[in-house]
Amino acid sequence: MLLKISSTAPQATDLGFLLHKNPANLHEIEVAFGKAHVFYTESSAERCTACLLLEIDPVGLVRGVQRFEDYVNDRPYVSSSYMTVAIGRVFGTALAGNCQKRPELVGTKLPLESVIEVIRSRGGADVLRKLFEPLGYTVEVSQIPLDGNSQEWGESPYFRLSLRAETTVHDLLSHLYVLLPVLDEEKHYYVGDAEVEKLLRHGEGWLVGHPERNLIVNRYLKRRRSLTDQAFARLLDEEVAEVETRETWTERAAQVERDLERPITLHTHRLNQVAGTLKELEAKSVLDLGCGEGKLLRRLLADRAFERIVGMDVSHRSLETASARLRLDRMPERQRQRIELVQGSLLYRDARFGGFDAAALVEVIEHLDAPRLTAMERVIFEFARPRHIIITTPNREYNVLFPTLQPGMMRHNDHRFEWTRAEFAAWAEPVAAKFGYEVRFAPVGGVDPVHGAPSQMAVFALPTGGAQ
Repeated sequence: MLLKISSTAPQATDLGFLLHKNPANLHEIEVAFGKAHVFYTESSAERCTACLLLEIDPVGLVRGVQRFEDYVNDRPYVSSSYMTVAIGRVFGTALAGNCQKRPELVGTKLPLESVIEVIRSRGGADVLRKLFEPLGYTVEVSQIPLDGNSQEWGESPYFRLSLRAETTVHDLLSHLYVLLPVLDEEKHYYVGDAEVEKLLRHGEGWLVGHPERNLIVNRYLKRRRSLTDQAFARLLDEEVAEVETRETWTERAAQVERDLERPITLHTHRLNQVAGTLKELEAKSVLDLGCGEGKLLRRLLADRAFERIVGMDVSHRSLETASARLRLDRMPERQRQRIELVQGSLLYRDARFGGFDAAALVEVIEHLDAPRLTAMERVIFEFARPRHIIITTPNREYNVLFPTLQPGMMRHNDHRFEWTRAEFAAWAEPVAAKFGYEVRFAPVGGVDPVHGAPSQMAVFALPTGGAQ
């Protein structure tokens, strides 16, 4: 499979700097499924063309497979998820938007042409145009005929694709990285939560406004409902964030306050209830452990009663997203002094966790294995020791009321457990007694008379006058 990228910029050989591949050399990189070769077919001031040739080992792909027909396939010839992996491996620096020797080139739009010699498109040439034309490309498509009788074999799903646009190398690679597996729909690797992060990272700035974003998200994530729901929710937040750039901080805070009073989903209700409970506890300083993208932080910022707010997450990417959505770089200084984002772990003692009135762990503990749960207990209850600790977790008894959830399944594929109300109490009460806390429980969401609420909350408190 072959990918060509050409530049006709005034100094076309700058393409070599952007791709971090010298036009004078032949580059060979080992990948898990074969070899990737980068070479230049032309290199002059007027035109420069870099080629990525992916040489797949067809035997290696099916090693251990008994059926001969699995050996005979189009994987060695068609640009697909294998090409996506190769782009990330070979052009990873350019894909990340970095150029060490000529950083000023990264954001420069160049006259670029990209040719994919063979691509498989489910939906034909129309899908190719629908995906690339909204991104500003001039699209040329040539169908590659199949050998044999066309009436017997049907229409060929294979095409030669040519794209031309004034764009950056980073954007071109990002578009290819996302859309190549969308066209083929046959990813060769496991599709899990990490794929949501990759999709949103490489789709940043263009996916949210793409007219075919539903098609892109569903195909990229292989129509796995739990993953597509995550992606669409994040994209919806991105749309809201774009609208918020036209509002003042005061207006945004007012909107958040209105949102707190208007239950919409279980997730919204849960965040509202936690924020309301923190307010009732008269907490002035709050530590949000596992803050994710900052939705609880946004609610706390809207209330000036919370004087110090710290969001902690193990994921640097989530913290970047939270910072962007909270508009920390544009927040008035007085507001900015109230909030801090830190990277950390629930599993290790951290001096930064000490001295808070309250800590919140919203739908976090169910993602921890049993040994790590024990470590978390010591980190939070023994060492950090805030006056109040709020923990929410799903109620497994309620799962039977979700029509799309199969019996025995958990709500999220990363959950290590989901507790009944009795199991939650059987964990929380000994923990409270061990570390000198009192605990009370509350339902989260509408309560079913038999199965309880969809989520459950424990509020731990040090006795009045107890040591902190």
